Amino acid sequence: MIKYIIGRIGAMLLTLFLVMTLSFWVIRLMPMSIFENPEVPPEVQQKLEDRMHLHEPMAVQYYYFIHGIVTKGDFGTSVKIRPGLDVFDIIKERIPPTMLLNFFSLLISIPVGIIAGTVAALKRNRWQDTIISFLIVIFISVPSFVFASLMQYCFTFAWPLFPTLYNAQAPTVWVAFSSMVLPIIALSLNPIATIARYLRGELIETLSSEYMLLARTKGLTQREATWNHAFRNSLVPIANTIIPLITGIMGGSLVIEKIFAVPGEGGLLVDSILAGDHFLTVALLIFYSVISLVSICVIDISYGIIDPRIRIGGGK
Repeated sequence: MIKYIIGRIGAMLLTLFLVMTLSFWVIRLMPMSIFENPEVPPEVQQKLEDRMHLHEPMAVQYYYFIHGIVTKGDFGTSVKIRPGLDVFDIIKERIPPTMLLNFFSLLISIPVGIIAGTVAALKRNRWQDTIISFLIVIFISVPSFVFASLMQYCFTFAWPLFPTLYNAQAPTVWVAFSSMVLPIIALSLNPIATIARYLRGELIETLSSEYMLLARTKGLTQREATWNHAFRNSLVPIANTIIPLITGIMGGSLVIEKIFAVPGEGGLLVDSILAGDHFLTVALLIFYSVISLVSICVIDISYGIIDPRIRIGGGK
């Protein structure tokens, strides 16, 4: 088991290194210059150029970039968004709103998706299944920013039930949280539909299996057989959708945060790309990659603990 865990962690670190390398070269080779901000004094620009070795060839800059991360944890300095400030300090300021938004989106998506998928499977070919299946198609097909704009119009202009934009300076916690309701719902619709679709298919297949018939012949009621056998077995493959959900929500929050003016990592990434703040952009890409890779590694290790066949097969 230890060998399996070390192998998973090693693969994660190798992937992270490749992501860091590709992010550095792709962003730095963009046509926009690093210094195009007239508000930055020339002496500050000179100090930043010397610190980040911008007068050296790209290969040398890449060496110092990797060396700074490995030895000092230094990801560089912002030159456009917050000139002269360490990019890691900027990212730390934006983590709470992003984590709050994504946490509540997952907290809503998983139980609601499970309930919707279960109801659709148990009420197969009935009106409940028809309605849920229709909503699943709509929520998966339509991008989250479309729902965000629609909800913003309906529930802030037509019916002013929620604030239009995120209010970080709200006088009470409830007012601040109410300004997060619409972006949380907008991010939750697609994951809810994804979980419901997978669970409905798995549960319908399980309910028609032979061991379910055997369970009924042993005297179990429909509810007991469904809960003890069908439902629990159908939830196992749903774990495979957790990673896409995490990465999908993180990716969707890039646009949602801009629409609702949430001061999170998504809006910061968009601003850094548009401004040409290369070091901040690379650091944010690494931040998102670390979250995804750690999630994948945890799920892989969990599978190896639960099912020994996975780690044995991986070793072969």
